[in-house]
Amino acid sequence: MKVGEKMNGAYVLSVDKGSIAEELEIEAGDKILSIDDKEIIDYLDYKFLSTGEEILMTVEKKSGEIIEYEIENPYLEDLGINFSNFLFDKAHSCHNKCIFCFIDQMPKGMRDTLYFKDDDARLSFLYGNYVTLTNMKDADIDRLIEYRISPVNISVHSTNPELRKTMLNNKNAGKILEHINRLYDNGIEMNMQVVLCKGINDGEELDRTIKDLSAFLPVARSMSVVPVGLTRCREGLYPLEPFEKEDCKRVVEQIEGWQKKLLEACGTRFVYASDEFYVNGELPIPKEEAYEDFPQIENGVGMLTSFEAEFDIALRSGMEKVKNQKIIVATGEISYNFIKKLVSCAKMRYNINDIDVVCVKNELFGGRVSVSGLLGASDLFRELEGMTADKLLITESMLKADEEIFLDDVTLVDAQKKLGMEIVPVKNDGGCFLAALLGY
Repeated sequence: MKVGEKMNGAYVLSVDKGSIAEELEIEAGDKILSIDDKEIIDYLDYKFLSTGEEILMTVEKKSGEIIEYEIENPYLEDLGINFSNFLFDKAHSCHNKCIFCFIDQMPKGMRDTLYFKDDDARLSFLYGNYVTLTNMKDADIDRLIEYRISPVNISVHSTNPELRKTMLNNKNAGKILEHINRLYDNGIEMNMQVVLCKGINDGEELDRTIKDLSAFLPVARSMSVVPVGLTRCREGLYPLEPFEKEDCKRVVEQIEGWQKKLLEACGTRFVYASDEFYVNGELPIPKEEAYEDFPQIENGVGMLTSFEAEFDIALRSGMEKVKNQKIIVATGEISYNFIKKLVSCAKMRYNINDIDVVCVKNELFGGRVSVSGLLGASDLFRELEGMTADKLLITESMLKADEEIFLDDVTLVDAQKKLGMEIVPVKNDGGCFLAALLGY
């Protein structure tokens, strides 16, 4: 299914062996129409309505026959039905025109799906996406509350109503605290995100936002602050400046001040700066305990700390080297020194010298984009031209989640042919990285 394309309903992809669905002879290609006479719009409907001791499920078979199943499920087992996509209708697109929108800065020639702006609360729950809540009606929020969808990941950016309207270019954006308060009153847990723009929502405005959002503890679980991403394709867009070294230091100092205050008053640090602020500010990365249970790791908060801890555990586990191979590790500028340090540890521990770490500059996006996950195949081709190795290790974040294809629409197979070496995508896990270095 293409992003934004209308689907015709809840079509079954497969059923689990030994499941209730298999016993009922539900099969791939069947369509779930309703449960207890309520239409199934998406996976949230299915999951919420199918959890009951007795349900009536209406199914349209591949043959076109309509069958009603009266299902008794006293132990509340999963029915065992799998779907190819969690959204049975089209994804809800974003109607904001944010001054910092990364999609507006995309170069041409990328994967088609990268140009679609989603702002769908269902994707927040299912995949961890962040949503602004500006594209939701009251009925949509009612549904979140009714289904107990939790946590909801919210892109806040500012709690100043007028500033938020300006940043999102949406007249409804100023109601953010009303929406958050409603979710809070109903016990819906939330994670918050702020994309920080220099001279706009930083400084005193950031203090205001942290103060306002921390008032919703403990239902508000965490808040991350990440720097705005700026690419080379910003012609005609709102003028934004990058955070320089001293700017990053100030942001970290401000956030760590709040962490100390909130830890004493509420027992949690609550707000966290992304790894980029520490690296670009040339500051030491905090220890594990500073990130508590890593609530914002998918947002690049504590990712380096977690990765190194996993690597160290694996290093002490007694893992053996499998075979001698010439390996190249390709990484972005921001993590180059970090990865090089870990590789040096592995070389000393295992007495190996045939691993090279290559710093790959991002020309695809240009500007200040330096994270490994946004490198394209074209960047690898340019930096690795003339190099040879048995294996090239890259982070799996460079590829589409469900398909082996780079951001610039080059397949993994074609990239391997072009470079003349096997490319191994590695999970964002320090233990997996060491295993890949040792030839597993």
